[in-house]
Amino acid sequence: MLETTIAAIRPADEAAMAAARELHGRLTKPAGSLGALEELSVRLAGLAGACPPPLPEPAAVAIFAGDHGVHAQGVSPWPQEVTAQMIGNFLAGGAVVNAFARQAGASVTVVDVGVATPLPTDPAILDPAVPDPAVPDPAVLDPAVPRLVVASVRRGTRDLTVTAALTRDEALAAVQTGIRIADELIDAGAGILLTGDMGIANTTPAAALIAAFTGVDALDATGRGTGVDDPTYAHKVAVVRAALARHTPDPADPLGVLAAVGGLEHAALAGLILGAAARRTPVLLDGVIAVSAALAAAAFAPDAICAMVAGHRSAEPGATAALRHLGLDPLIDLGLRLGEGTGALLALPVVTGAVRVLHEVATFDSAGVAEK
Repeated sequence: MLETTIAAIRPADEAAMAAARELHGRLTKPAGSLGALEELSVRLAGLAGACPPPLPEPAAVAIFAGDHGVHAQGVSPWPQEVTAQMIGNFLAGGAVVNAFARQAGASVTVVDVGVATPLPTDPAILDPAVPDPAVPDPAVLDPAVPRLVVASVRRGTRDLTVTAALTRDEALAAVQTGIRIADELIDAGAGILLTGDMGIANTTPAAALIAAFTGVDALDATGRGTGVDDPTYAHKVAVVRAALARHTPDPADPLGVLAAVGGLEHAALAGLILGAAARRTPVLLDGVIAVSAALAAAAFAPDAICAMVAGHRSAEPGATAALRHLGLDPLIDLGLRLGEGTGALLALPVVTGAVRVLHEVATFDSAGVAEK
């Protein structure tokens, strides 16, 4: 599945991008007056191979959840059980991501790809990991009802300071889970996918991934996550540095990097991005977990960057390093560091507006407006 997905990823369509730029020059506004929105709409035209590109709707948030063996090193003050408890909160509609998703009319799919503790949920709401494509499910994109997909590869990763977090087969299984979820959501009609994540201690493997793929120092890749104090932060940086020294991950081997120092949700998010790119569907990236996964996706298939839109600039320093490496500029910068998909949801209207301009704004000729 991974190989065929990568093979389906193509560069941006230059003709469609040129047509979008030409159309912008004829719309009733000064050239360049919409700033970054104009280039975003051009990029989305190149992804779709059409001008104007399809409106990015409906929107679907995919929250991948997993736990981390490195939690045992004391890198987070939160107990690991919070991962499962927050999944219950997502499904009950009580998290920040739910509030923002309701505002945006976006569906929420939570994927247990590696949670360590049992989930506090009613088994009646569980969906199979691999849905039957012959049976369309209208509930997949229902913005009113969050749903859970159980696709656990293993109950949390191993401690990356002691051994590889995952085997290559486990990392591959998580990547392929992400690809399957992308296909399911797009088959159900999603016009844009938004990345979400949940996993106590997951900013530690994210920092290791960012350092491995970009070459920045562990200090520049590591942030305070949920808000650790100075001694814990120093310890966290040392943990990331020790993991990189132990494994010396090779950025030319993205599956190996994910297995050595990644998390199950990071690998699954990389798969979601690859799956969307193969289907020429935009992916709106959330924070540091998402951009660390995006680095892996770009290492698998550089043209996958064409499908990526950076929703916001996370307060985590590694996110800025990752976005710089990917050549992506974030749409908003609000100092967010929650995860879940919250920053991506706040940026969604910006993406929709960028495309809607090409669909709905009159040209100078059609409106009878004189040009300069």
